[in-house]
Order: sequence, then C-alpha cells, then structure tokens
Amino acid sequence: MSMHDHRGRFSALTFASDESHPPLLRSLTRYEKALQLVAINFHIHVRRRLADDRVVDGVTLTPRELECLKWASRGKSAWDISQLLGVSRRTVTFHLENAKAKLGVRTISQAVVRLAASSQAKS
Repeated sequence: MSMHDHRGRFSALTFASDESHPPLLRSLTRYEKALQLVAINFHIHVRRRLADDRVVDGVTLTPRELECLKWASRGKSAWDISQLLGVSRRTVTFHLENAKAKLGVRTISQAVVRLAASSQAKS
C-alpha cells in the first residue's frame, strides 16, 4: 500500500508471507480500504513522532541541523563536526547558520543554550 502526503512525501506498507496462498491474502483483499486507513494513520503518527524529536523550543530543525547543533553542544568546532560527519566544513557551517536563523539567535552558543533548555523540558 502506497501513501502520499500533501508535501509529496511517499511511504509504503507491505504485507508479506512465506506461504504461497496465505489466508492473510483473503483478508487483505476483503479489508483493503480499512487497511489503507490504518496505514495512512500509521504514516501520520510516525511522521509526527520523528518531527517531534527535532523540535527545539517550538522550532522544527532538519535532521542535519539538529545533528550539527548537538555536536556543537559537545564543544565540537565546525571543522571537527565536518570530520565526524564526512562533509565539508562549509556544509556544517551552512546547517548551523540555518539552525541559528530558525531559532532566532545570533551565536552557536545561544543556539546550544536553546537546545539544552528544550532537552531539559522534554526530560
């Protein structure tokens, strides 16, 4: 079963069996619409859960922005982070600058404080 959301994202749910004619196949055909609804709701739930893990002070960061910010919170420089992630220093700086802009701060230290405060609130 394939699903598309309003942003063009795609996901799929597959039912499989090691039998050549499984009883499950009859159920899948009979309850196809209900299973599509279950799959769509599952997709929505998972997407929300994954996004919630990237929310800092009500702002959703990309996975890479959050990853760079977490490394920065451990005292790593942009160069250190680039070596850890296998990307250029410029790429790390790009993600950190985006995170700062989204969080409405001027420095990495301020962004790290926002991350730490947000993490404490979730604990």
